[in-house]
Amino acid sequence: MESNYFKNVVNVEYKRSRRCTERIEYGTAGFRTESFVLEHVLYRMGILAVLRSKAKRATVGLMITASHNLEPDNGVKLVDPSGEMLEASWEIIATELANAEDSELISILTDICTKENIDMSVPANVIIGRDTRKSGFTLSYAAIAGVEALHGNFINLEIVTTPQLHYIVVCTNTKGAYGKPTLEGYYSKLVTVFKSIRKHNTKRISKNYKSILYLDAANGVGAIAAREFQRQLEGILDIKLFNDGSEGLNHMCGADYVKVQQKSPVNMPSEPHVKCVSIDGDADRVVYFYTDEDNKFHLLDGDRIATLVIVYFQNLLIRSGLSLQLGVVQTAYANGCSTMLMRHLRIQVACVPTGVKHLHKKAQEFDIGVYFEANGHGTVIFKEDAKEIIRNHAKDETLPEAQKIASTKLRDIIDLINETVGDALSDMLLVETILHDRDYDLIKWEKMYEDFPNKQLKVRVKDKNVITTTNAERCCLTPIGLQRKIDDIVLKYLGGRAFVRPSGTENIVRVYAECVNSSDIDKLAMEVASAVYKLAGGVGPEPSL
Repeated sequence: MESNYFKNVVNVEYKRSRRCTERIEYGTAGFRTESFVLEHVLYRMGILAVLRSKAKRATVGLMITASHNLEPDNGVKLVDPSGEMLEASWEIIATELANAEDSELISILTDICTKENIDMSVPANVIIGRDTRKSGFTLSYAAIAGVEALHGNFINLEIVTTPQLHYIVVCTNTKGAYGKPTLEGYYSKLVTVFKSIRKHNTKRISKNYKSILYLDAANGVGAIAAREFQRQLEGILDIKLFNDGSEGLNHMCGADYVKVQQKSPVNMPSEPHVKCVSIDGDADRVVYFYTDEDNKFHLLDGDRIATLVIVYFQNLLIRSGLSLQLGVVQTAYANGCSTMLMRHLRIQVACVPTGVKHLHKKAQEFDIGVYFEANGHGTVIFKEDAKEIIRNHAKDETLPEAQKIASTKLRDIIDLINETVGDALSDMLLVETILHDRDYDLIKWEKMYEDFPNKQLKVRVKDKNVITTTNAERCCLTPIGLQRKIDDIVLKYLGGRAFVRPSGTENIVRVYAECVNSSDIDKLAMEVASAVYKLAGGVGPEPSL
């Protein structure tokens, strides 16, 4: 590879040096930090997207978002041709490129092309999207400048949800086999199948299920998509929209706020037993919640969504007579009671490190793999062979009626799921389909199991990298002695469990604790947090609740 090819990349407006001295890392969610330092990063990621497209000989995506972070932040992540997160080896490449000095760019790019055996004559195609952050417009044109610097082709979708970008990338690369590669195609696919399934499930009168729901859209891009679903599903699903973009993005609202704070978002009515849904700023996380007549808050998070979904699929598989491998993938954050229920039902359970890329990869090992992080980010993945088996089974006219009905439901529900990534609104339609079919309200859903009381804390440290883990982040390797201390602490509490892990973006250590007795959970969490503070180099005041 001749370095002369890259001379153009240092002769454009966006070649400017980094505006911060701190190193920025491409983590699970891509790059994410204060927006004013990202312009040069977006330019370089535009360049990298072109190289990735050439390397894969397919269209890739570039999404500009900071998800559940507040408005001042922004970020960027690349989307591989299959709609999955960027391959792990290229995360390292992205980090090196983002942190390089201008004078190093040509040699780094030349080295990438040599090591990855990239043919620069291959055309490159990049699909670009952004959420509603004010900084997104400027950052998108920095990315476009990077694409153009290497003569790549691009489509700028402007403002879209993260799942919509993933969907369009996959549809483009599968030449429409997965769906029509447009926003209209996205809405049409989900709405058409949702209406069809609902039509077939209206033979009985619902005693518990209600079609009305209150949707907290986090004042983000999901509000735009939700309005379209609201319009197209009128008379079938009654969506009442709140936090629709008129106030601060993710400010005291959205799925992350509701999950972490364990309370309703601002601007939502406090009517008891109303079905409420929160999504996050880029619409890839979803949680349900309600308040009872005593104004007590009840959260139905990703663990409960996973449980609802996988039990439903298990029931359909049994009723259809199909023998397919069904499995659920969790992280250490999954509540222990949800895991116990899965195992009681003889459903295979796998545990992986935190991050959608880990869950997604593991879920692909099952014929039908279900994964949801506790924060509400997840989906269902079907192997192509499993899809074919289900579709052929549903066509079999010799099946008894009960088996045919179950097979048909399985076949139809495949198209309701955005398999490429966690999609808050697709997941919401899936949950609504299951609740309607089983005639559940949120109270009946919640009674599937009772959560162990749990608590999450953050401990600020000098260097998060002193914490290393193993066994899907459930065991701490370093600093030496910390895991032994945690083990000693949890033994003091009935059903105690705790783990610690470094943040992917900040110099903090995250602490998770759960136990049987709610009166003990604060003490357990604080003891573990205090141990981290003392043994891992805590800074500032000791952690407090």
